Amino acid sequence: MCCHAAIEFGGRTLGFLAGSFAIDSGLTPLEGQAMSAILFAGAAQLVAMGMIKSGATLLTMVVTIFFITSRHFLYSLSMRSHIKDLPLRWRLSLGFLLTDELFALCGHHKPEKFDRWYALGAGLSFYLIWNLATVVGIIIGAKIPNLQQYGLEFAVAATFIAIVVPNITTLPIFLAALSALVSSVLFAALDIELGLVISSIVGMTVGYLCEEKMKR
Repeated sequence: MCCHAAIEFGGRTLGFLAGSFAIDSGLTPLEGQAMSAILFAGAAQLVAMGMIKSGATLLTMVVTIFFITSRHFLYSLSMRSHIKDLPLRWRLSLGFLLTDELFALCGHHKPEKFDRWYALGAGLSFYLIWNLATVVGIIIGAKIPNLQQYGLEFAVAATFIAIVVPNITTLPIFLAALSALVSSVLFAALDIELGLVISSIVGMTVGYLCEEKMKR
């Protein structure tokens, strides 16, 4: 429950930022709300609005957002055994709602214990909160410009901390998270642009090698 509450709090703050950033980027209130209603992806929306503000081309934005959201392909592969026998309407609905937060709550469930109604309720609650927070952000963003100066983007880090920490249950996962954390800080200090991507690869490699060694 604490994890769920922390994730929902992060979602509210991120949605608030998405709404305010939309106004700051020059989008109309309708366009800003449409991004949350259709795209429904926190990191992707914030990056997209930053690129819109900087005058990036549509192709550049599409390619960038594709790579940012490509992790959802892995989520869907992991959840395939949970929903493959469900009707198409269920697979499409849960697929649209499958965010980082929902995967954190349901991804570790065994296929035979997966509750589609729980997943649907959790996903819809995230979606509703995200869009309501976006409305608030749009209203406030029109009155208080440059909200990013108040450091609210820390909600991104807080949300992912709430997602990752409860799932550190084995040594390989712990070492993967630790190595990714240390390397990301190191690459940030060295001002390496692809530091986060490299850190992700380092973490996955360390976790995989540790798991393989434990199996042997």
